[in-house]
Amino acid sequence: MFDQIKQLGLDGVGMLKRSSKMYYRYRGRLYSVKGLYERLRSEQRSPKATYQYSCVVKSDSGIELRLVFVHNQRKANNYLVLATTKVSLRPAEIIQLYGRRWQIETYFKAAKQYLRFDKTQVQNYDGLCGHSAIVMMTYDLLAWQERQEKDDRTIGDPFYIMGEAMPDLSLTDVLVWFIKLLNQLIESEPVAPIKQLNETVDKFISSLPQSIAFQLQKA
Repeated sequence: MFDQIKQLGLDGVGMLKRSSKMYYRYRGRLYSVKGLYERLRSEQRSPKATYQYSCVVKSDSGIELRLVFVHNQRKANNYLVLATTKVSLRPAEIIQLYGRRWQIETYFKAAKQYLRFDKTQVQNYDGLCGHSAIVMMTYDLLAWQERQEKDDRTIGDPFYIMGEAMPDLSLTDVLVWFIKLLNQLIESEPVAPIKQLNETVDKFISSLPQSIAFQLQKA
């Protein structure tokens, strides 16, 4: 596929299978993808933050490919191999370009599941092209409308924090707070009127849960 794309004067980015039947020339020797990974690993190269290793190889037809070995996050002790004929690209750019393919996958899923992309009964070529164009235009309008909407759920952690139940204050914490309040009142007015103290106590009791307030009023 890379050979045919290169013959058209184009460059491509794709994933390589770890096949033992395909070999690539690296520093004068032929390696399979797995063998090349072991060779790079034996060179004790320091893995980067976004990828493990990167190198330039030649295919059987002689075209140059830049390979990038990336951690597979879904499988432990595994890796993905990305390749491109545009060897001037940095590994981070190759990973970013390949990641854009996911948008194509989400389009096909939405088009088939909601826009009946694969449910047409049209039999001629022009009709199929027209049906595809209508589906794509519909998807573009939906995507544009989605970008105009503001979803408060996307604000992140504050959304989850606001959704959590407020913790109940323990009786000990409440009593400590009440004693501190009385001490502040006495310090500010050493000879505090009895009426003011009673009002403070009544206000404190009224703010408590009904069951606790009832027991304190009885006491």
